[in-house]
Amino acid sequence: MAESEAETPSTPGEFESKYFEYNGVRLPPFCRGKMEEIANFPELTSPRLIKSHLPYRFLPSDLHNGDSKVIYMARNPKDLVVSYYQFHRSLRTMSYRGTFQEFCRRFMNDKLGYGSWFEHVQEFWEHHTDSNVLFLKYEDMHKDLATMVEQLVRFLGVSYDKAQLESMVEHCHQLIDQCCNAEALPVGRVGYGSWFEHVQEFWEHHTDSNVLFLKYEDMHKDLATMVEQLVRFLGVSYDKAQLESMVEHCHQLIDQCCNAEALPVGRGRVGLWKDIFTVSMNEKFDLVYKQKMGKCDLTFDFYL
Repeated sequence: MAESEAETPSTPGEFESKYFEYNGVRLPPFCRGKMEEIANFPELTSPRLIKSHLPYRFLPSDLHNGDSKVIYMARNPKDLVVSYYQFHRSLRTMSYRGTFQEFCRRFMNDKLGYGSWFEHVQEFWEHHTDSNVLFLKYEDMHKDLATMVEQLVRFLGVSYDKAQLESMVEHCHQLIDQCCNAEALPVGRVGYGSWFEHVQEFWEHHTDSNVLFLKYEDMHKDLATMVEQLVRFLGVSYDKAQLESMVEHCHQLIDQCCNAEALPVGRGRVGLWKDIFTVSMNEKFDLVYKQKMGKCDLTFDFYL
């Protein structure tokens, strides 16, 4: 398996350049210039909630001293890397356009943001018995949500009665179902109103000189014609070579969205990795996992 960056052909150069190094850890662009401020985090009115992906060593000193509470949620790394890949593809600041296989290789070689996942999770696990740390596992939430919610409210010192706990668990179940089951999404609550009215309203203006009404299916039938329509409508000058280059680039983007590596719906479920990992990829991942986590007594459920 490749260990050097040169042997890890995974993303365009512009993706790689977005990262920066801080005390030996690779961090994403939105952390740049803010690490000193985080280390000396200002006083905030209690209660307050701060969400972070940073390694334990970079958290504010109050957390290290036990003056504040830390809730850490860990997920089995195979499902995590699939979800992380989806996230990177959707995030405009990162604009990842490589394959999942390449992305997974980056993950195994510690070439993504916030440093090595293996070090990250073990660093927090070393503190899982600290009185101010609650270490949770994503898969346990699926196995017994009620127990996890009860752990949370007790850890936070929140008073509650049975009815409140049951109501909270039911609400959380609904949120989980919406993330994990494509069919669980609420009907009739889509933003922007009725699709039928929306599309008809624009169609009524499709002959207006300042409106270009396009159909997604036509893009698949004849992309070149659609691109030519677009540049003419926008008044952009172009030659044949530029048009062909643009069409080819669009074809590549469409292929990346529509190819066989398209990820399954329901990214919150446990065992998601089985729908995209190849046998070879799984074997390599297991080898890396054993090498990097072999001395740690932390375990994960990879399917339920």
